Amino acid sequence: MRIVQAAVAALLMGLVLHAQVPSPVTPATQQPSPPVAQPAPQAPVPGAPPVPTPILPPVPATPVLARSFAANTGLLFNAVRPERALDFETVIGLRQDALETSTDPAVRAQANGWRVFKATEPGPNGTVLYVFVIDPAIPGADYGLGRILSDAYPDRIQEIWKLYTGALAGGGSLLNLSPVEAPPATPATPTITAPATGPPAGRGAPAGRGATPPAGRGATPPAGRGAAPTRPAPPQN
Repeated sequence: MRIVQAAVAALLMGLVLHAQVPSPVTPATQQPSPPVAQPAPQAPVPGAPPVPTPILPPVPATPVLARSFAANTGLLFNAVRPERALDFETVIGLRQDALETSTDPAVRAQANGWRVFKATEPGPNGTVLYVFVIDPAIPGADYGLGRILSDAYPDRIQEIWKLYTGALAGGGSLLNLSPVEAPPATPATPTITAPATGPPAGRGAPAGRGATPPAGRGATPPAGRGAAPTRPAPPQN
């Protein structure tokens, strides 16, 4: 009987101790955030026209340097490297041939007044200065070498343009020239003659001073006044 009571007491004691021990707290498990849904690529709609691909403009083979004048006379200055002067003159010769053989009337008109000169004196920084004299110039026409050479030598333009750009020491400068008109002659100032001094109008010279004396004064005296007395003739026998 005592053994049973002791077993029951031990069992109750174990239940009490078990109730006093706190049970471990299990941390809450973090739930991962749901992945963001990526938009699915849209499938082409059957029968819809295809989306056109943008076409970029082609890159020109040679830069086009426009040279135009607003006056009837103009100058173009080209500073050339001394060691590449022969290359530049080769391009100038090709330009002349292109102008003379062109079938474009506008280009032929440009050739009429286009002359090339080489300065005797050295240019800036020891360069060789070539001057294009355009007289008469066609206002608005393009005098750039790129267009003229491209039209005349489409198969050799890369080679020619390389010679041209390699010879230049810098960008060329352009001048529009206007004629200087002589100013009109200044009219001569009229000469003003001073009036002659004299007596006022209406007032003559006083009698007896430089004027005609009145009758009886200074004139031939009348008979009997101032004249030699007349002697009577002697009686004749």
